[in-house]
Amino acid sequence: MKRSSWILYINRFFLIFALSVLVVWMISELGIRLQQDRSTARAPMTVELVIPAGTAAKVDAGQEPIEIPEEMNFVLGDVLVVRNEDEVAHTLGPLFVPAGLSATMPLNHADNFALTCSFKASKYLGLNVHPPTTLRTRLLGIAFAAPPTAVMLFVYSLVVFPVTEKTQVGAVAGKTSS
Repeated sequence: MKRSSWILYINRFFLIFALSVLVVWMISELGIRLQQDRSTARAPMTVELVIPAGTAAKVDAGQEPIEIPEEMNFVLGDVLVVRNEDEVAHTLGPLFVPAGLSATMPLNHADNFALTCSFKASKYLGLNVHPPTTLRTRLLGIAFAAPPTAVMLFVYSLVVFPVTEKTQVGAVAGKTSS
C-alpha cells in the first residue's frame, strides 16, 4: 500500500471522528433536554417542602393536598427541609416534624425512595435522588461514545466508498492542480 493511500485512510478517519463527536454530542444534549423534568443538570441545593395549615384535616377527609406532589426529584447532595405549618405533627420516613417546626434530611444516596408520609392521603411520598449531570458527566459520555461510533462509521465508509486507485489518482491530481 502506498503512502498516499495511508494518508487518504487517515484523513477519512479524522473527518469521520470529528463528525462522530458532533453527532454524539447532539444526541447526548437531546437526551438531557428531554429529561429536564428530573432537573439533574444543577448543583446540589436545599429544597424546602412546606406542609400547609389544614393538611391533616384534608388527609383525614381523604383529600390530597394540592400543594404537595406525589413524587419529588433531587440531585445527590441536596438537603430536603420539611417545614410543618400545620397544627398537627407529621412524619416523612425517618423524619418527625412537630407542628410549627422543621426537620432536615440530607440526600446523600442516589436511589428511588418510597417513604411513609402522614401528610399525603396515599400515605407515601416518592423521592428520586439522581447524580447530578455535570459538564464532566457530559464530556465522559462523549469520550466513551464517540470513538466506537467513529470506528464503526469508518468501517462502513470503507465498505460503501472503498479507497481505490481512482480515488488515489483524484486525490493526487487535486493536490497537483492547486
